[in-house]
Amino acid sequence: MFSYRHAFHAGNHADVLKHTVLIATLDYLLEKDAALTVVDTHAGAGLYRLDGDYAGTSGEAVDGVQRLFARPDGATPLTDALARYVEVVRDFNPKGGARIYPGSPFITHHLLRDQDKLKLFELHPTDARSLDANIAQLDAGRQIAVLREDGFGSTTKFLPPPSRRALVLCDPSYEIKSDYARVLDFVTGALKRFATGTYAIWYPIIPRPEAHDLPRRLKTLATKAAKPWLHATLTVKSSKIVTDSSGAKHRPGLPASGMFLINPPYTLKAQLQAALPQMAELLAQDRNAAFSVDSGG
Repeated sequence: MFSYRHAFHAGNHADVLKHTVLIATLDYLLEKDAALTVVDTHAGAGLYRLDGDYAGTSGEAVDGVQRLFARPDGATPLTDALARYVEVVRDFNPKGGARIYPGSPFITHHLLRDQDKLKLFELHPTDARSLDANIAQLDAGRQIAVLREDGFGSTTKFLPPPSRRALVLCDPSYEIKSDYARVLDFVTGALKRFATGTYAIWYPIIPRPEAHDLPRRLKTLATKAAKPWLHATLTVKSSKIVTDSSGAKHRPGLPASGMFLINPPYTLKAQLQAALPQMAELLAQDRNAAFSVDSGG
């Protein structure tokens, strides 16, 4: 249950998609003066060294965020949403490059105002300790709460917040296939408790029936609740197992991922329609790179 570590994958193509969407959503929600509560159901360690042991072992950031930082002078300008993502990551790297990667908790805190609140859930014992230590450096006081509890089971106690404005990010590891069903149960319960909140769900697109079924079921859930939804995907390579010259089979790693939002900003679809083609082009690992964005409600 606790073998997954996001540090191995920090700054990869899935993070580029997820955090581009997160930043665009937060920028919109923070335009209103009323306080915003952000709940992160699976917060991870919060901050990652891309030249550290974990991220350095997998090297996934090389084909993710670091491609964006390595673009030559004179290259085609990034679209607004992707440029904003790079701007936020650059804020954590004042000496240049992308050696430090902010996870969702640090990106969120970086953008929040004094009146806003951040609730972070993390059960992995090592990541929870790292999260505690990283958050302690911020001297954020009561603005941030770190809870070593099951985000699926405990998040709804903060819903609805006093201001009745909230963004919930649901980003489990999907290490065990029951996570897919738990996501659906969680979102169902959260919508019943707080129907006007914004819910953002990340998921991997892998050769597993549950992964392909999840966005369809989320769409059905949102439609039945009469809530608008948005679904964006990014594919960077084929999902087929490759056989090398020696006959050994190699799994391709994560080929694609998606973000599904309920009650998304009305501005988000246009932003992603502009950003996703460029994202797919810049992060492509083979000719199967692709993207999609759809919405309803």
